[in-house]
Amino acid sequence: MTNGIISNLLSKNMPYVEQAKEHIKKAYKEDNRPWVVGYSGGKDSTVVVQLVFEALSEMDKEELHKKVYVISSDTLVETPLIINSINQTLRRIQDEALKRDLPIETHKVKPVIKQSFWVNIIGKGYPSPNQQFRWCTDRLKIDPANQFIMDKVSSFGEVIMVLGVREDESATRGNVIRSHTVEGKTFMRHSTLSNAYVYAPIRSYTLDDVWDYLLNHPSPWGDDNHELHRLYQDSNSGECPLVVDKSVKESAGSCGNSRFGCWVCTVVNEDKALSGFIQSGHDWMRPLLDFRNWLSSIRDDREKRMKYRMNGQIYYKEVRIEDIDGVPHVMIPKKSGRPKQQIPLDQYTVMEKEKLKSYIESNNVDLSAPEDQRILVTYEEEMLDGEKVLKYAQLGLGPYTMEARKEILVRLLKVQKDLKHPEDPYYELISVDELKAIRKIWFKNGEWEDPIPTIYKEIMDQSIDWEIDDRPLFDNEQISDLELLADQFKVDIKVLKKLISIEKEFSGYKVRRGLINEIGKALKQDYLHL
Repeated sequence: MTNGIISNLLSKNMPYVEQAKEHIKKAYKEDNRPWVVGYSGGKDSTVVVQLVFEALSEMDKEELHKKVYVISSDTLVETPLIINSINQTLRRIQDEALKRDLPIETHKVKPVIKQSFWVNIIGKGYPSPNQQFRWCTDRLKIDPANQFIMDKVSSFGEVIMVLGVREDESATRGNVIRSHTVEGKTFMRHSTLSNAYVYAPIRSYTLDDVWDYLLNHPSPWGDDNHELHRLYQDSNSGECPLVVDKSVKESAGSCGNSRFGCWVCTVVNEDKALSGFIQSGHDWMRPLLDFRNWLSSIRDDREKRMKYRMNGQIYYKEVRIEDIDGVPHVMIPKKSGRPKQQIPLDQYTVMEKEKLKSYIESNNVDLSAPEDQRILVTYEEEMLDGEKVLKYAQLGLGPYTMEARKEILVRLLKVQKDLKHPEDPYYELISVDELKAIRKIWFKNGEWEDPIPTIYKEIMDQSIDWEIDDRPLFDNEQISDLELLADQFKVDIKVLKKLISIEKEFSGYKVRRGLINEIGKALKQDYLHL
């Protein structure tokens, strides 16, 4: 800390706090646009909510002319202790605001069920997120928050987003804030949401300012800011902000090193947040860390993934061939939890790319099956000098196989069954609504054996009231007959199941708009037309 801040701390005279509150009061009174304040449970967002709360408390009642919405993002896979803390804080803020007659409302925003983490992974087969394919941020955080904001825009015309962003946080964050700033203007235009503006009341705060304020200004709704400080000291972790801007998603960074991120984050190599909790005495969370590490380890396992994308598209990943003691080896680089591999070339079936289709047909190769057929294709690539070089490539990976999805579900439910949350006996890792959504997706993809009710009952020792409309289209004998017919007439059984599921989905409608388009997509999958 600087000497100036230390003297301010000793005298409890911190003019930057009063200055911030006066600025907030002035900004609040500037127009009639409602405010949406982002709260993540971390230090920066806590400062902003507390400053806004205190500023409004000091204003005359007739000046409190518009709503302030405090919103938190619940990704449905939040670190358990943190989401409990956020829920408690939101209740306390709301209760205290009602007592003081402040126009503050608290809300928690969640992803729609069909976009939840487990529905994407177990239902659709999405590989767990990594730095190159971080699909989770949009679906779990940005879209739900933006939907709330746009609902307010539709009601009020324009809204102000109040965020705990600071220029001092990082060079990238500082540059982003400055690039959106207009000289002399209180509010910055939001870069991706029309009719939304951003207000950053602590943009010039340093880290010292943040902690000085929190440790010397008790929470008006009764939270313990010293406990928040201990939380950061325990883990040496940062804050996972409420992200509402796709253009700064990357600069916001991963939340995997944060106490305020998702417990199942696979974007980072090591989850310091969960490890920090366990080291601090919360040993009951160890099964979560073990599951998270296992999920990360299987991401690039070729036996867990289909060999084509969700739309059926085939793609190739070039591999390097190196001689080791005179023997050519395929070099598979290290990736996340997968170690570096050196596999002798003679363990692969090598063919020209043009011959792949006939090989798959004649050998009845199922590219959606768990087995890695160890196929390499060769092709010539012309270099800049005109020389042609022989290249080797293997089939790229797509969604998790159905076997892998079942395995993930089984392991997840077992962890949920045995988990002993000390503060919430009803805590669940995956909800019934998510299980029902996953079941529907599996039916649509041809998993007609309907394994989910059986899996759930065997592990959880209880049944769910499953929707009757979601029952399988055929029983096991009929499915077996269909498979025999498909084999007899050389028809892909998965495509046949997909077409029947599409027909069922559109049955009963007078106008079946989109049916032909869906059938077309099912028939145009690349793996059928190699």
